[in-house]
Amino acid sequence: MLPSALELERVRKVFSRKQRSLARRVSHTSGRKDVVALESLNLTVDRREIFGVLGPNGSGKSTLIRLVSTLLLPDSGTIRVFGHDIEKEEFAVKRLINRVSVDAAFFKKFSPLENLTYAARLYGMPMSEARGKMREILLRLGLKEETFTEPMERMSRGMQQKVAVARGFLTSPSLLLLDEPTTGLDPYSKRDVQAFVREVRESHDATVVLTTHDMDEAERLCDRIAILDKGKVIALDTAEGLKNLVPKQDGNAPTLEDVFIALTGGRMEDKELEVAE
Repeated sequence: MLPSALELERVRKVFSRKQRSLARRVSHTSGRKDVVALESLNLTVDRREIFGVLGPNGSGKSTLIRLVSTLLLPDSGTIRVFGHDIEKEEFAVKRLINRVSVDAAFFKKFSPLENLTYAARLYGMPMSEARGKMREILLRLGLKEETFTEPMERMSRGMQQKVAVARGFLTSPSLLLLDEPTTGLDPYSKRDVQAFVREVRESHDATVVLTTHDMDEAERLCDRIAILDKGKVIALDTAEGLKNLVPKQDGNAPTLEDVFIALTGGRMEDKELEVAE
């Protein structure tokens, strides 16, 4: 039996934050407080699944993505990608994954093609293969050919995010980690990206893990959805299964947003904890 695309067993991650009291402000000294980002998290994602993760800011969504992508290491527990332990087999894992983040970084003076060329070389892609694929993906995501050679710094936030998505898809990863990939995109561009995610799953046999605050996006794309709160999975099912957890509102069937608010108390205000201060 083939291993699952992603397995997390009792994964825990704690960050340390500066904590100042009034007395400490006066004396210019500071203490530190441990904040649990993920607590004994168990999760399994099947091969070829588009798996969604919803949760308030601070629930641990982006921490989860960073752990799976090997940017962070768990304090305890085990994470496996297609059977490979992320700590013991880091390089094998890196060959199987790619990540698209809302805060994607680029060489801003470089053009989209130059940034994608750098990514292709970093992953060891033959340039004869990469050149055609770069143009194909950029066009599929709605960028015009005349923008391919313009510096990224001249592009809108939405266009830059499309290039980030293109970079994530370029290497045809077996596991694609999408951390709020459509944030900042207009509705048409969102639809382009969402359609492309489905195409990649179908044509490249890929597995996708998607974090998002967009309930419609989660329902439209995801085979199953986990709702994360305070570092724990509080619900996991299909969109329809989750909606069965909440009673009808004034005779109307509940939406995924209704489920989110009911289960998390509607908290969206806490800042996502990513790194220790």
